Amino acid sequence: MRVAAPPEDGKANDAVVRLLADTLALHERDVRIVSGRTSRDKIVALAGLRPEEIERRLAEASGAGEEPN
Repeated sequence: MRVAAPPEDGKANDAVVRLLADTLALHERDVRIVSGRTSRDKIVALAGLRPEEIERRLAEASGAGEEPN
């Protein structure tokens, strides 16, 4: 994913958390960056969702599996 926020003062990390929370219908407090706070590559922890539900919601948000119009 890419965010427009600059990588300064944690703005990009905050934007990543907000985007994931919005996309997955979670509270921001349920999305936590556990590794990579100063890197482009990040590992996040998501509370309250099973892995298959995360995959389903991400696929739905990306339009994966939908027929083109």
